[in-house]
Amino acid sequence: MSQMKAKSKYTDDNFVPVKNISNGEIILDSNEKVTGIKIMPKNIFIMDYGAQMAAIENLKNVYNTIDYEFWIIAADRPVDINVYLSQLQLLFKETQSPIKRKIIMEDINKGNMFTNNNIVDTEYYLLFKEKNQDVIQKRIRTLITLFANVGLNCHQTTNEDLRIILDNFLNGGTTTNFGTVIPYEY
Repeated sequence: MSQMKAKSKYTDDNFVPVKNISNGEIILDSNEKVTGIKIMPKNIFIMDYGAQMAAIENLKNVYNTIDYEFWIIAADRPVDINVYLSQLQLLFKETQSPIKRKIIMEDINKGNMFTNNNIVDTEYYLLFKEKNQDVIQKRIRTLITLFANVGLNCHQTTNEDLRIILDNFLNGGTTTNFGTVIPYEY
């Protein structure tokens, strides 16, 4: 008879091998780290056709120089414009000109439409898995340079970036705001 593996009393421990998120890295139970870069998007469709084709060819060349397994992730992040809306409301109260008040109110209404319709911003990541910290840092620097050479800005993933990615995949995009969960023992 095969011996059954002991199950954790935490449901997620049985199928999500995440030990921790720290220093812009997801630390797995195997001590491998998942990390990478966040790539700032650039709308190539506002460029002329030749520039579009050059941008696509440059990206192909970047991806073809990467000689290790990687994942390209597109993750939706809710857009929070509450601070901007508060500033507009203050400006509306301070403004005397009827024309300016009308324009400000149109912006407030448009902003409310965004918040009421769950508008999201799509973010792009290139992630990889590695144990060796020196290799991780070398890969991060190389990726940032490669993408900068084709006109794209990027930076190493942050803990918050990685939490957003995990929330998207594990919770259907719903951000978890709860604290400690007390397990129920059977």
